Amino acid sequence: MNYALVGSFVLLLGAALIAGALWLASGGAFQKKYDLYLAVEEESVAGLNLNAPVKFNGVDVGKVREIHIDTANPERVILLFAIERGTPIKDDTVAVLKTQGLTGIAYVELSGGTREAAPLMLKPGSDYPVIQTKPSLSARLENVLTSVLGKLDSTSKNINAILSDENQASFKNALADIATVTHTIAARKDDLDAGIASAARTFEKTSRASVKLEPAIDRVARAADAVEKMGKEVSTTSKTINTVGNDVKRLTTETMPELERLLGELSTLSTSLRRLTEQTERNPSSLLFGRRPVPAGPGETGAKP
Repeated sequence: MNYALVGSFVLLLGAALIAGALWLASGGAFQKKYDLYLAVEEESVAGLNLNAPVKFNGVDVGKVREIHIDTANPERVILLFAIERGTPIKDDTVAVLKTQGLTGIAYVELSGGTREAAPLMLKPGSDYPVIQTKPSLSARLENVLTSVLGKLDSTSKNINAILSDENQASFKNALADIATVTHTIAARKDDLDAGIASAARTFEKTSRASVKLEPAIDRVARAADAVEKMGKEVSTTSKTINTVGNDVKRLTTETMPELERLLGELSTLSTSLRRLTEQTERNPSSLLFGRRPVPAGPGETGAKP
């Protein structure tokens, strides 16, 4: 028997068994493939370690591969995730830091990703696709507490300013003045009651007067309407008077000269008629035989000797 050959065979078989066991332990044919994604946190990642789980809606889908400070901005922490290929990482998927119970061990929770959203793709200038992040619950609580403490501090300062010695003295003086006014009012209670009663009667009379004033107001309104109507009529009449004035002016400038000439002719005619009447009265026959010639005077041609 060749013991060397048998030993070699045993060694080869053992090596094959060990390699097969390691292959099966690492997943073998069922080994999962992962895609790498980046996330940028702007808060403390205390409690988050390498190989911390990455969950999607509570289901383990990967691990944290790298954690380092952003050299360009020390306030940011860059996380590198290895996520199972086929996990639906969308443009609207967000990453949030969470802690497991009371242990303080942190992990990354992915959520979001609507059906309509596009798959998250690599952008130019980046080595890996970048998943959006939002503040964790502890960061939000810290911000709220910081804001509340700031407001409490401001309120405390205001209260201290209000309770200063000077303001306390002012408060004492104000209280003393209020007490004096209260005593004065109590001493003049009867006068105040009488004044209130008088004011009530005055208001009542005013109310009755206002009821009586309503008809008067209506009459004044109607009178105002009548005045407005009369104003319109006066305006119309004024326009008519202006038209008549223009006609009279035109009559004066155009007709009066003609009328004066006619009156002159009538005067001449009247004078002629008066003379004719006087001649007829003196010599009625002149209407039939005309006027007799006047006899020539002495020394005139045709005079009788």
